[in-house]
Amino acid sequence: MMKLKIAIVAVLVFVLVNNVWAGTLENGQQATSNVIQTTVPFLTISPDARGGAMGDLGVATKPDINSMFWNPAKYAFMDDGWGLSSSYTPWLQNLAPDIRLLYLSWYYKINKLQAIAFSLRYFSLGQIIFTDNSGNAYGNKTPNEFSIDGAYSRLFSERLSMGIAFRFIRSDLASGAQISSATTGTVSDAPTAGVTAAVDISVYYKIPLQVNNQAGEIAFGINVSNIGNKISYASDETPQFIPTNLRLGSSYTMALDSYNKLVLSTDLNKLLVPTPPIVDSLGRPIKGLSSNVSVMQGMIQSLYDAPGGISEKLKEITISVGSEYWYRDQFAIRGGYFNESAMKGNRKYFTVGFGLKMTLLTLDFSYLVPTDGRSNPLANTMRFTGSFNIGKIKKKQQTPKN
Repeated sequence: MMKLKIAIVAVLVFVLVNNVWAGTLENGQQATSNVIQTTVPFLTISPDARGGAMGDLGVATKPDINSMFWNPAKYAFMDDGWGLSSSYTPWLQNLAPDIRLLYLSWYYKINKLQAIAFSLRYFSLGQIIFTDNSGNAYGNKTPNEFSIDGAYSRLFSERLSMGIAFRFIRSDLASGAQISSATTGTVSDAPTAGVTAAVDISVYYKIPLQVNNQAGEIAFGINVSNIGNKISYASDETPQFIPTNLRLGSSYTMALDSYNKLVLSTDLNKLLVPTPPIVDSLGRPIKGLSSNVSVMQGMIQSLYDAPGGISEKLKEITISVGSEYWYRDQFAIRGGYFNESAMKGNRKYFTVGFGLKMTLLTLDFSYLVPTDGRSNPLANTMRFTGSFNIGKIKKKQQTPKN
């Protein structure tokens, strides 16, 4: 009965939140689009198959090797000494066949209280042919972006951990290409690569539970990520915000019996970037606030600056809900749903996937299903992740033989 009540409450909460935040209609008419735009949006793409299969969530799920993206504070709760993970995601395959995201992650437990981790994210936009204003091709390039992360996580109690991550970001979209003027015929250099640094601050808290004599757990997580300087690609260009983001969520794990386990999770996301104002013909804000502010001011302002007031501000929150079923902690089936208001991008999709956990190796797969069919650019998105819990090798070698 307790499990049934929990499931009913979870469904009701999801339906309520979805109806309040979807916001596709206002006063009987379609809502006006006012999407928040940032540079280096590749930093917001879920890189691993486990989180991707659960509706793109993971701030409060059980710690794993790919916690760097979701919540670095979770590394302090890892059981094994160290591990390595690699993920591959063909991205926007309906638009181009050669756009891809590669992700590597590694962690090491210094002792029972502390852990460090590193990750590399590489995003390739595929080969692009450059042309002049007359449409004549003069070369091609493969634009790419990458980030390198380092994190430190520490336990402060049996239930609480905190983490901090530092990130170097480089975005090379067109550097080195040549731009030819159609009127003068002169050639000048294109913008250079954008470079910046950022920091993440995260917290993870878990509470053991006992339901029907079965061990369970409820966990909460929060991660403020990509707090960093703006990026510009040319000296005469106004720097633009990177995707500073607030992610918070919870996860409930219940053991159905000694072999079966169910996890229910949800994440909420809010970009801490100013909302574009409504401007006049001279570019002056007539409703909302100017977005030409500092990074810290932009983070604070992002909580109240929407031209449409609180109703529009609530639409900027995306919600992910997901579940994960485990059999004997060896085989997992996952599913989830991601919802974004039509006014703020209209990304709505289901996700499914599975995981297979062996002694040293874990394999995960996820598949994305947009609600509007196969014409969506996100359709057919797949993620593949392979993880090695290398710490277990050492434990196995240290086991004395009979």
